[in-house]
Amino acid sequence: MKLSPREADGYFSRPDPEKTGILIFGGDAMRVALKRQQLLAALLGANAEEEMRLTRMPGAELRKDPAQLLDAVKAVGFFPGPRAVLVEDANETAGPAIMTALEDWAPGDAQIIVTASQLKASSKLRKGFEAHRNAFAAGIYDDPPSRSEIERMLGEAGIKNIPNDSMSALSDLANEIGPGDFSRMAEKLALFKFRDDSPLSLEDIDAVAPQSTEAAMDDVLNVVAEGKSGEIGPLIKRLQAQGTAAVTLCIGATRHFRTLYACASDPGGPAQGINRVRPPLYGKRRDRVLRQAQGWGAHRLETALTLLTDTDLQLRSAGQTAPAMALMERTLIRLAMLSRQR
Repeated sequence: MKLSPREADGYFSRPDPEKTGILIFGGDAMRVALKRQQLLAALLGANAEEEMRLTRMPGAELRKDPAQLLDAVKAVGFFPGPRAVLVEDANETAGPAIMTALEDWAPGDAQIIVTASQLKASSKLRKGFEAHRNAFAAGIYDDPPSRSEIERMLGEAGIKNIPNDSMSALSDLANEIGPGDFSRMAEKLALFKFRDDSPLSLEDIDAVAPQSTEAAMDDVLNVVAEGKSGEIGPLIKRLQAQGTAAVTLCIGATRHFRTLYACASDPGGPAQGINRVRPPLYGKRRDRVLRQAQGWGAHRLETALTLLTDTDLQLRSAGQTAPAMALMERTLIRLAMLSRQR
C-alpha cells in the first residue's frame, strides 16, 4: 500500500507491529535515514540491537546471497519483543530477494524494513510494496518539516515550552538548513536548556543555530561594518589559515552589505526593512545587523557595494597579478574607513 506524506508521518510515529514491512525511499539520504531511525525506535524500542531484535544488511549483498534475507526474517529471536530486518540502500538488483521474503512472510516473522534512494514509479521494488496488501511504501520528499514534525522532534529532545515567535523562527530555520543539521540543532537545544523550564526564547535558538558561514567570516564582516579597521588583519590571517579564498570572502562581504542595503533602503526605515530579510535574522545577530544598517545609511552602502563589485571583477580578472587576499584586505580596510565618515 502507498502512504501519502501525511499518512507516513503518522505511521512512522506509531507503526503497526503486525505489518509485513515498509519501503522508505527518497532522493535525500539524510531524510530517509531520519525517518528510518524514527520508525525503528517506535517499532522496536530502545535496546533492539543489544537484544538482537534488529538485523541489518546492505542491499548490495542480496544479489550474491538472496536467501540471507528470508533466513533473517524467519529466525527465532532469543529475547522477547518485536523484531525487524533492515535492508539498507536497496536497488532493483535486490528486488527479487526482497519480493520473495515479502511473499513468504508469516505472522510472527520479523518485519522487513527497506530503505532506498529515489525510485521511479515504474520501479519493480516500489511497485511490489505498493501492491502488497500488508506492506507499505513511503516516499520521502525534500519538503521542509511541518510544524507538527518540528514539535515532535523538539518534544523528543525534551523541549515543550515553545512560544509562537520561537516556533516561527524554528520553522524558518528548518526551511533553510538540512534535516540533519536541524536534528543536531534540536539536540544542542536540549543540552542548552537542560534543567531550564523557561520558555524557549529567540536568544536560545540563536545561541545554537548553525551559521551560514564560518565564524571567522562573520567576525571579519562585522568588524568591517562597524569600522574597526585595526581588527581586520588578524581575522584575515585566520581566514587564510582555514583556506578561505579571497573571492569567497568578497562574495560573503557583498552578501552582507546587500543585506544592510536592503534594510537601510526600505521606505519604512531599517527597523521595517530587516523584517523582509531572507533568510530571517533573530536575536543578537538581528540587533547587530540593524545597528549596522542604521549607522551606514543607504547612500554609503551603495558606495560600499560599488567598491566590492569593482574588487570582485579585479579578483576574477585574467590580468590580476597582486596577491588576491592582500587586495581583498585593502578593500575591507577602505570599507571600514568609509563607515566612519559622516
